[in-house]
This record gives sequence, C-alpha cells and structure tokens, in this order.
Amino acid sequence: MAEKIALVGIGKIARDQHIPAIHGAKEWELAAVVSRSTALDGVDTYPTIEALLAARPDISTLSLAMPPRPRFDVAVKALNAGRHVMLEKPPAHSLAACLQLQRLATEKGVGLFASWHSRFAWCVPAARAWLEDKTLVSLRIAWNEDVRRWHPGQHWIFEPGGMGVFDPGINAVSIMTEILPDPVHVKEATLLFPKNRQAPIAATVAFHHGGGADVRADFDWRQEGPQQWTIDVETTDGHLCLTDGGSKMYVDGTLVDDGLNEEYPRLYRRLSELVTAGRSDMDLSPLVHVVDAFALGGRVLVEPFHF
Repeated sequence: MAEKIALVGIGKIARDQHIPAIHGAKEWELAAVVSRSTALDGVDTYPTIEALLAARPDISTLSLAMPPRPRFDVAVKALNAGRHVMLEKPPAHSLAACLQLQRLATEKGVGLFASWHSRFAWCVPAARAWLEDKTLVSLRIAWNEDVRRWHPGQHWIFEPGGMGVFDPGINAVSIMTEILPDPVHVKEATLLFPKNRQAPIAATVAFHHGGGADVRADFDWRQEGPQQWTIDVETTDGHLCLTDGGSKMYVDGTLVDDGLNEEYPRLYRRLSELVTAGRSDMDLSPLVHVVDAFALGGRVLVEPFHF
C-alpha cells in the first residue's frame, strides 16, 4: 500500500517536479497539500502546517518545497509531530539550522532527507564509479543559466538567505561532492553582486584538493541562449565530461551514457527507502562549500539586475 505524503509549498518547483514525481510513484499517495493560496484538484488543502498536522495523523511524511528561510520552522513542527521530512535543496537557510534539524530528527526517531536532486541525475553513479580508481588532474564546473527563465519573478532568491546564483550552483557542487573520491574545500572565491541585490548573480570558486588537482567552478545566472550545466574532469587515465546536468556522460570525447531526466522520481524512491528503514540522509557537504564561498569570497559590485 502506498504511503501517504503531504506537499508543503505549491510553487514552480512543486508543480514542475514534485507533484508529477509523487503522482508517478507507486510508493506514495499525495494525500494533502499546504498552501494559503493554491489548491490541487482532488487533494485536501490546508492553509497552515499546524492545520495539516492536527487534521491528518494518517500522513506519515511531509515534503517541504517552499523557500529555505520559512522551511526551518515548518520542519521543526513536522519533526516534533513525529513526521518524516524531506527538504528541498538547500535543506535550510543556514548550516546551524540544518544541524539543529538533524538533532531533532534523531531525538524524535524520525527520518530526515536533504534531497540534493542533481545527485540523482542519470549518469552520476557511473561517473562516481569511473573516477573511483583515477588520479585527478583537474575538475571544471561551468553552471550557467538564465534566472529569468527558471525563476521568473522570484525576487526572494536574491534576498539574504536566497543564495542567488548558488541556488543552481549548489546542484553542481552536490554532484562534485558525490563523484569525487577525495574531499575538497573552498580556498578562494569571487562573488558578483548586482548593485540592487543582496545575493550574487555570478561567482567563481577555487577548491583545495589534497592531491594538488586544479578544481574550479564558474556559476553565472545571466546566461542567454543555450543553458550550460557541465562538469569536465581530467585524470591521468582519461577525460570525463558530464553534460546536461549529469544526464549525459562522455569519456575521452565519446558518449557512453545518455539517460532519462528522472531526478525527482529517484528522489522519491530514495525517500521511500529511508522512511521504510527509519533512517535519515543529511549529507551537508554541498551546503558547507557554499557557506565557505560566502565566507571567503571577495565581493564585486556589478550593474543592477532586473527581472
């Protein structure tokens, strides 16, 4: 029998990804949503998290798809009520908030899932396996997209806590930390802030690698034309390239894998595994790198940006 789940937040990412993935999952039944302004046909709608928790003790799991700043308070209420929780990325607005949620989930004996969806791109497991016994020479991330296309009118994303270009950039970082056999850490960064915004619109980040490999990332939210989500990895035994956000994989210039875009269906299968086993999955390494980039990065003002 499918487990009942509630979706909290019915914005663009919920409609584009979460709702289709839940409806397509045999493991889950979308039993309710929480939204003050939006309803879904055939699904019970509650205006607040408190109303949902009081009315629906039969719902074991909540998926939180709202922006990161309000997500923390909702997660605390859900965990205190003994519900399993999935967190859209980034899992919270700060690292300390994530650690607090981890402690609370352990205390309450419920599962908590930081859902780095890009780690579930088709070719990520194959890339991790290919790199496992290789010696890294360099890694280059180029993650360039148009914020006007993917986040139309979402001004919160340029406010403090919205993360700016690191909202998509953290997707690339989540793949990097998944496929590299050795840890890295941020050594320097440059962050480009529009004069009228509180979060960066572009950034470059350099990472320290224990073996001396040159690891760098370039993020830009002003990309026009074709969008770019590429990770190039040079090793002493060949070249690996992930494109299209990890759905295609090339080795030495030859396409070796090309899969379906099933990130969110795979997320919800993973959530089912965690709930069934009563476990959590809260790897925070992508957020650690982004927090370090903000802490260590030099700030450069650029022209104002308008949607």
